[in-house]
Amino acid sequence: MPFLVRSNLRQLIIVLAFLSALISVFNMFLVGSKVQKEALIHSTLENNQAYAAKLAASATLFLDRAQSELKYSADQLGKKWLNPKFLKQEAQRLAEQSNAFNSVIIANDDGLIRATSHNVIELANQTINSVGMQASLLSRKPVITTPYESTLNKLIITISSPIFDSKGTYLGFVAAAIHLKDNYLLKNILGIHYQKDDSFTYVVDSQKRFLYHPNENLIGQVAKNPLIDHFFAEKNGNQRFVNSQGKEMLGGFAFIPVANWLVLSQRPLKSAIQAHEGLMLKVFVRSLPITLTVLIVIWVLAWLISNPLRQLATQAKNMKQTVTVNRVEKINTWYFEANELKKAFLMGLRSVHEQVGQLRIDTRTDMLTGLNNRRALEAIISHLTTEEAPFSLVAVDIDHFKEVNDTYGHQAGDQVLKELATLMRSNARSNDYCIRLGGEEFLILLPNCGLDEAYAIAERLRLMVEEHVFPTINQLSISCGVAAWPLHGQSTETVFRVADEMLYAAKQSGRNQVRVAA
Repeated sequence: MPFLVRSNLRQLIIVLAFLSALISVFNMFLVGSKVQKEALIHSTLENNQAYAAKLAASATLFLDRAQSELKYSADQLGKKWLNPKFLKQEAQRLAEQSNAFNSVIIANDDGLIRATSHNVIELANQTINSVGMQASLLSRKPVITTPYESTLNKLIITISSPIFDSKGTYLGFVAAAIHLKDNYLLKNILGIHYQKDDSFTYVVDSQKRFLYHPNENLIGQVAKNPLIDHFFAEKNGNQRFVNSQGKEMLGGFAFIPVANWLVLSQRPLKSAIQAHEGLMLKVFVRSLPITLTVLIVIWVLAWLISNPLRQLATQAKNMKQTVTVNRVEKINTWYFEANELKKAFLMGLRSVHEQVGQLRIDTRTDMLTGLNNRRALEAIISHLTTEEAPFSLVAVDIDHFKEVNDTYGHQAGDQVLKELATLMRSNARSNDYCIRLGGEEFLILLPNCGLDEAYAIAERLRLMVEEHVFPTINQLSISCGVAAWPLHGQSTETVFRVADEMLYAAKQSGRNQVRVAA
């Protein structure tokens, strides 16, 4: 240990600097990891955007094909509009042609359904004022509706095409319904997504209602994510965002202009960086033994160096306590600078304790009587008012004290003051404060004491003084004034003034009496 005691702080700092360099290398490793993580996030965003664009293109192709099929059918229906058999056959043909449509209807310009596919034959010859029917009738153009509840309680969208005769007269429309919650072609196109984690794709219309979502209970409901408006405005792109469930996501989005829909493919950030975290975990595990060794060495050295200084600093905060000297002596200051600092600290601490102790006594004690002085009174008042502890004051003044000094001399006067101080202490309670304000003026401060009790204490003191035999001069009397805080004022200055006024009243009324403030 002698070598350690002779070690200096500079040598220890060099050791720490070397270790800091190793930590810097490790920090560079972490920075590289962060860069790789950001690159992975960027790649995921680009992939999701590309996937959303691919789905949007597939959906656009499907919708274009559906509209083309309906347009072709509408042209044929316009030529044979008066042939009911052909209308029924054409409706069924469209329904069976592919898995694109769940049902097909053909309606005239009044909204009367003239023909249907077999699975909705109950709608034939009815006039239905559904959202899809009204949109098709009013526009007289190809229409892709927003989701709505059909008369058969199905959540659907309809694709319709107007029917005109050879002269351009509007005859009605042919409409195909797609059930959003059934497993048909559109759902298959949008739902093809291998979900090996929490990744998923959904589609919303211009009203932010879900047309497709892995959770079928959400289909038809309005999406709560406020960013969808931003996605519609941007039309195509990618973004890192927080979804309505509070999860941080990496999403790509693409617009379907033919239907005014938006496809959004998203993957949780946590899932996206999971592989990266796994790789970093392997690197960390393999480097763990060396890393731990370095960290332990750094920790031990740092503790050994800082602990003596830390203990000295802690004790420096407790310099007022007398036990601090013993505590400092027990501190193991094992290197040179700390040891020298400890020696200087102990020397100064002992000197301060001696001086402060004597100074505290001198500054708060009246040298003649041994009572508290004005400085002590200020500290006592501050403590009581801070604690909001009520107290009473007894202002005490020796009657005709000037005559005592003039007749018997100042030495006799000083003896009277000492005797009165002794009487005050013997008359006071254990928690009361006896104070000499100066000359023949004294004060008794009585914490948590009411006026009646304060009067009793003052009167008892007055009688004790009246009956006491003072050396040389024999008999003396005192006058007292009593007031209370906060009864007689919110400020202590006011209460002191009231007590002085009561003392003055006692003097004016003949002395040797106690007056209490009303």
